[in-house]
Amino acid sequence: MTAEPRTKRGELTKAKLLAAAEQVFAEQGYQAASISRITERARVAQGTFYLYFASKLDLFEQLVEDLNRRVRAAMSDGAARGSNRAEAEREGFRGFFAFTAEHPALYRVVREAEHVAPGAMRNHYERIVEGYMEGLTRAKAAGEIADIDPEVAAWALMGVGEMIGMRYVLWPTAEDGPYGTGATTVPEHVFDEMVAFVQRALGTVPPHHTVAAPATDDVATATPTKEDA
Repeated sequence: MTAEPRTKRGELTKAKLLAAAEQVFAEQGYQAASISRITERARVAQGTFYLYFASKLDLFEQLVEDLNRRVRAAMSDGAARGSNRAEAEREGFRGFFAFTAEHPALYRVVREAEHVAPGAMRNHYERIVEGYMEGLTRAKAAGEIADIDPEVAAWALMGVGEMIGMRYVLWPTAEDGPYGTGATTVPEHVFDEMVAFVQRALGTVPPHHTVAAPATDDVATATPTKEDA
């Protein structure tokens, strides 16, 4: 039986174990990683581990939850800097890519969760989508985006961010391995192209980030009127 830390020192110890687990699981994978290696990396006595986690699986599931909480906070903090939905999308994606560049383990841990802890993986994605849907629903009601289905759009846009992050954060060059180095964020020209795509998909392009459309007909559809929304 484990319990939440009751002291500041206990919170710091648990945080050290989670940080070490993030590194070890990313480097070795769940099956190869061991509790002894994680406690060694955290510089914590192995017996102390069981004050906070019941097993390696318990640690893994809590790590997925911890990464989820932190990446959602990074996205929310970024989106909050936008004064409308177009700007919120841009800054929310920027926050996501900055987090994944700093914590590339997010990708491997979540993908391994499909086999190790499928419920944790599903919760990870559903929690992100829940927050995304709320923002899109409000934007739709305010006429800031086109008449789209917020749930479908949330899943689709989450996929856009995840794949762009995989290609340009984890694999910045052709020589990088499957999980890259996490040493770079998305190049600005790639980021701008992706944001322009997202804004067109949502039917909103802010004046200061407007991207020229390839044809006149496309311009008409890229910026819907209030009647269209």
